[in-house]
Amino acid sequence: MGTSQSREGLEVTDSDSDYEEEEEDEQEQEQDQFHDAETSTQSHSTHLDEVDARLKALKLKYSSSQSQTPLSKNAVKLYLHIGGNTPNAKWIISDKRTSYAFLKSDDEEDEQNDVAQGQWILKVGSKIRARVSTELQLKMFGDQRRVDFVSNGVWALKFPTDESYRKFVTDFQNCTFENVYGLSPTEDNKIKVYGKEFIGWVKPEAADDSVWEDAYSDDGSRKSPEPFRSRGDLMEEFEEAATGGVQTLTLGALDNSFLLNDSGVQVYRNFDRGIHGKGVAVKFDGGNLRQETPNKALLMRAETNMMLMSPHASKLRQLDIETGKIVTEWKFEKDGCDITMRDITNDTKGSQLDPSESTFLGLDDNRLCQWDMRDRKGIVQNIANSGSPVLHWNQGHQFSRGTNFQCFATTGDGSIVVGSIDGKIRLYSKTSMRQAKTAFPGLGSPITSVDVTFDGKWVLGTTDTYLVLICTLFTDKDGMTKTGFSGRMGNRIPAPRLLKLTPLDSHLAGTTNKFHGGHFSWVTENGKQERHLVATVGKFSVIWDFQQVKNSAHECYRNQQGLKSCYCYKIVLKDESIIESRFMHDKFAVSDSPEAPLVVATPLKVSSISLSGKRPG
Repeated sequence: MGTSQSREGLEVTDSDSDYEEEEEDEQEQEQDQFHDAETSTQSHSTHLDEVDARLKALKLKYSSSQSQTPLSKNAVKLYLHIGGNTPNAKWIISDKRTSYAFLKSDDEEDEQNDVAQGQWILKVGSKIRARVSTELQLKMFGDQRRVDFVSNGVWALKFPTDESYRKFVTDFQNCTFENVYGLSPTEDNKIKVYGKEFIGWVKPEAADDSVWEDAYSDDGSRKSPEPFRSRGDLMEEFEEAATGGVQTLTLGALDNSFLLNDSGVQVYRNFDRGIHGKGVAVKFDGGNLRQETPNKALLMRAETNMMLMSPHASKLRQLDIETGKIVTEWKFEKDGCDITMRDITNDTKGSQLDPSESTFLGLDDNRLCQWDMRDRKGIVQNIANSGSPVLHWNQGHQFSRGTNFQCFATTGDGSIVVGSIDGKIRLYSKTSMRQAKTAFPGLGSPITSVDVTFDGKWVLGTTDTYLVLICTLFTDKDGMTKTGFSGRMGNRIPAPRLLKLTPLDSHLAGTTNKFHGGHFSWVTENGKQERHLVATVGKFSVIWDFQQVKNSAHECYRNQQGLKSCYCYKIVLKDESIIESRFMHDKFAVSDSPEAPLVVATPLKVSSISLSGKRPG
């Protein structure tokens, strides 16, 4: 197992005169400009100012005429990071005197790179030509007049003045807006896209952060959380082989947890240091079940039963865990017609622990509903004598076209959050699935998974390139504090926080790897607050401290333009792509640990990670 903290770019300083220096002779460049920049022992990002300082130390001769040459328009210095996360990692100057431009795409090369004609691209000298989007993973360093980004490598641009830096960031954000929404980035168009209620999303610098300040320390203290350390607080407790073809990880809050793979369900025992295999497996024997490998498993009835479903399925199977047998095959049906479901989930965050639970929620592109396993006549048909019994549509709504639901989750009281392909996140109260109480606008990227805290105060949406954390708290006209699940949030909706990888980590994760499965840690008790957030990208499990993310004074948020982004995290690195990363239930946290163990599943292994290096005595 490998671990890492966020790989922050360290401070960069240089003088404006560097932009007026004449280029060194080729031989001197060959010998000197590729010196190592200072490498941190806890981070493979390095000082760009080391590169500049060593160049100055050469005492090069500059021609007086060249030194007085004015800067070209949009002048920048271009750096390239090489060496990945090895001890030899360093920044080198790729182009000491170049310029950038934002251009509209109009040639065949751009089309071959999936850039539509008329879209904005960023061009830097002759070395970079890339579509302006969140995929560039742009990270700002306002105090250093610098931005880092990813485009077939990790690059940094340094600007000669604060004004030129701010102009670049503003232009980049405007081009991103136009590429996403197809509208010019005027104030009116931004309000048209986001809505007047979300003025803080349009102008983050004017956003009211008071709700974050009030909520950042839920226990009433103002002590800032300790920053994550790269070593000493992550320990692998268990790692063991899993039968290949792992599809999903399903954690239980009682005795057992489960891995769903191509051949069946592997059973694991829950301990306070993680999960450990029991050597028990339920095999998928014959029939359609083996041909259609389920990728979704939902625990029910005090975790004695499991519902198994394939994507966009018209039916699901009920597995009795105690006997290891499929006891019923259910059909999704409405008004006499078979329908499909994209996803299923429990009625509430803790309802899988209820032994009498007979209902669960279903989601499809334009449907949100609750299914009831009890037959209208009070007797559930048996699969052996009458084929597939039909689930009863208990309540819900079939929406007109255009909702494009992707994912959903429930709070402790049964309120529902739904994420859509257009990036919107909708909040439904526990009493109605027909109309959302609150609908947050999309930021341009589809929501691929969504989670919510037990108390409903915080929502986490996952996109391919970042996570978005939303606070649902607001004060109503009577001065009462509520969540967006129970009422319309009005016009003082706080701006969200974005959780991102640094450009270097994003590059190391791989261009084809995307964030998936963002989750809070798991509590099912009123008054308890989740402590961490975790998401998976490629071979990385990425962990954020929830308290730190909420803290508006956190150092990540300084000198940023636009929505605030947090880059402070830990990384658990595995040898193969990770299927899923989830925290165990809070009951499995030991007294000297800040969190219950993290369970990480890959196609061939399952690991349990403790967030504390201390062991119980």
